[in-house]
Amino acid sequence: MKALIVIIVLLILTGALLFLQSGGRLVVNYPEKSDAIVTLGGGQVDTRYWRGLELLRAGYGQHLVVDVLAGGAYGRRYADLASDFVARTAGENVSQISICVIDGDSTKDEAPQVGACLQRLQPAPRSVILVTDDYHTRRALSIFRNREPQYHWTPAAAGNQFFGQPWWKNREWAKTYLTEMQKFVWWEVWDRWR
Repeated sequence: MKALIVIIVLLILTGALLFLQSGGRLVVNYPEKSDAIVTLGGGQVDTRYWRGLELLRAGYGQHLVVDVLAGGAYGRRYADLASDFVARTAGENVSQISICVIDGDSTKDEAPQVGACLQRLQPAPRSVILVTDDYHTRRALSIFRNREPQYHWTPAAAGNQFFGQPWWKNREWAKTYLTEMQKFVWWEVWDRWR
């Protein structure tokens, strides 16, 4: 009977520890020098762009691909807005940056479209840094490695106001954590295999 109580207590403590530390499991951040850098569309695109530009300027890649959603606002296409922004902010690196227009509302749909943009680069890259919001890095990395396995992918996290640690101490962070964890589990259990 004592052994059963000890096992139950250990399981509860292990579960509590995993729950409290689980937000950090969403974040992976170990960019390696690569041929190219991709900043994903959606989320905090400005933060992602600045992180990608920082990596480009630090010599982590030769080319930066800025992923931009199709569509537009206020009479302008998002791709045009992004091109203007890059022209104003990239300085001497402007020739190393290209815009990749994607049409899709999920990372799973985005991956092959980003792959098509990477194929247009000369020379064709073999290794790519994937820049996205910190909480989105683990799922995005898993999706891109699964959908575009011809590239060696490494993640770079771009911090933002929607997620932090410990995640349960802030309402927005908790919502972000729960939503992203749901998407990650859905990807691992279902979408990965379809």
